[in-house]
Amino acid sequence: MDHGPSTQWGEDLASGYKTKLGLWMFLVYGIVYAGFVVINSVSPQLMAMPIGRLNLAIVYGFGLIILALVMALIYNAMAGRAETQFASVSEPTVPETVEER
Repeated sequence: MDHGPSTQWGEDLASGYKTKLGLWMFLVYGIVYAGFVVINSVSPQLMAMPIGRLNLAIVYGFGLIILALVMALIYNAMAGRAETQFASVSEPTVPETVEER
């Protein structure tokens, strides 16, 4: 019993754009995360500085988590938009039919 793919997948014309976008976002996140690591390594007492009822380490850590989630949503929106644009430029493909056995 062959359960092949339910949809026909063609070439991903937006893969170059998505790769560049992902690498740039990774670079931005890496720089922000490196700041967290450097502050912890060079001046750990700075991470104990109170910010409201929390300290800088907690606020920065939650900020990293929120930044990752926001960047994922931005990536998804931008990659989806790029796929739609590239799909409208390319010629539509005719899906293959599955023969009943």
